[in-house]
Amino acid sequence: MTKIGYAAMLEQFHPTDLLDWCPQAEAAGFSAGYMVSEHFHPWTPQQGQSAFAWSFMGALGQRTSLPFGVAVTCPGFRYHPAVIAHAAATLGAMYPGRFWLGLGAGEALNEHVIGGEWPEVGIRSAMLFEAIEVINKLFSGNVVKHDGEYFTLESARLYTRPDQPVPIYVATAGPMNAKRTGRHADGMITVGAADEKIHMLWGKFAEGATDGGKDPSGMPKLLQIHVSWAETQQVAEANAVREWPNGAMAFPKQDIRNPEDIANMAKLIRPEHFTNRVLISADLDEHAAHIQKFVDMGFDEVHVHNVGRNQAEFIAAFGEKVLPQLRLG
Repeated sequence: MTKIGYAAMLEQFHPTDLLDWCPQAEAAGFSAGYMVSEHFHPWTPQQGQSAFAWSFMGALGQRTSLPFGVAVTCPGFRYHPAVIAHAAATLGAMYPGRFWLGLGAGEALNEHVIGGEWPEVGIRSAMLFEAIEVINKLFSGNVVKHDGEYFTLESARLYTRPDQPVPIYVATAGPMNAKRTGRHADGMITVGAADEKIHMLWGKFAEGATDGGKDPSGMPKLLQIHVSWAETQQVAEANAVREWPNGAMAFPKQDIRNPEDIANMAKLIRPEHFTNRVLISADLDEHAAHIQKFVDMGFDEVHVHNVGRNQAEFIAAFGEKVLPQLRLG
């Protein structure tokens, strides 16, 4: 059965506001829990926030009762994989069965802050999967040494851990990484894509899982979608253009370093550029049909991000008029 979750976007909203909205989302019926973004910078200066996700999630676990995870953090630039493993194991121990660890290959927007070379995507992918190897070794509770191509670990052990290792989900956008995700991770995260691409990614994910001796049917597939809902179409369009112009940019953004650069590109963005990328609509029935499409595709969780500042109104409206319409299986 598919569950619908709430995307807690820390690059856009103050953490104390999100700590109010997340319990409201739980009460409104967003039963999948929370997909928490992890940024050092916002996409644009207008978004205006970028709180430390790991601090926020410690508080989120206290304020709510549903699962939550970080989507996604990059192990290898700002954080050594051992630091990620340490943080994840602590949250897993504090909130057993509720925390999952979302990992990705990173974006220069967040990772360039420590200086140094920003490598090509193939190297970043290799770093990601070596980092997963390190994290899984530490999750075992054993004393770990690692001397790899990108990371070194000297006699490290995690003493505070959950009874069961925290599940690792990987954000995947290409066939090679999808296959490696199936083989080396516990689930997959997709952040919007055309239907045919989603099916291709799932096929590669299943192939990798099978090669790794796992049953892909039991491995979670999570999706984050972006929408712009407001009480009028005009306001919904204005919210999207002002608050989430990056969502209309149909090109890779992993190499862009500064929010100001994205803001300059955003001057060219118009509402029509969001077509098939962000649903902009004041019609709650249209939003229900949009989410239902992904439910019918077979995602285990669909986490919804409303790009406007009207988060409390969005939660109430979707809880009353959208979620009850969905056929979740």
